[in-house]
Amino acid sequence: MTRPHRVQVASLALVSTLFLSGTPGEVPAPGRPAAPVAAPAAPNDAEAVARIVGAANPDLSPRELERIGAAVIRYSAKYRLDPELVTAVLLVESGGRPWARSPKGAMGLMQVMPAMLSPLSLAGNFTTIESNIEAGCLILADNIARFGEADGISAYFWGPDVRGVAYLQRVQAARAKVRQLRAS
Repeated sequence: MTRPHRVQVASLALVSTLFLSGTPGEVPAPGRPAAPVAAPAAPNDAEAVARIVGAANPDLSPRELERIGAAVIRYSAKYRLDPELVTAVLLVESGGRPWARSPKGAMGLMQVMPAMLSPLSLAGNFTTIESNIEAGCLILADNIARFGEADGISAYFWGPDVRGVAYLQRVQAARAKVRQLRAS
């Protein structure tokens, strides 16, 4: 087994441990007053996100991890999402790989479909770390506002025609693991 292949296998094994247990949480709908779901983002929250994503994908540079952590905190706050939820979706969707591309065409850390971008009116190249995380947060927040938290998370994967709970369960398990790692 070649070194890059061993690293991929090790990374997949680490990411898979993120999905072993989980509990659902609450996320406020964007634009609506609600009690915060987690403590306000502390200055070291971006560092915690970077550490967690770096554990899932050790191939990322310190600068890439810094950008990912900062973007998760910035756009979670902008769209009133729990940063632990955004980090969990990012890990489930791409395993922390900014270059990820699905067979169906979804791209980047948040696995955004290009067809979803035209109505979003977001500037820039959505394959960059920051714009991809912003697009993913915008889509996730809109889904949660329209369908509630559980179905909104599921709709991130399925679209409005949710056909199962497996994706939701993976995100919930990853979120619980992110919460645990963030606290440690």
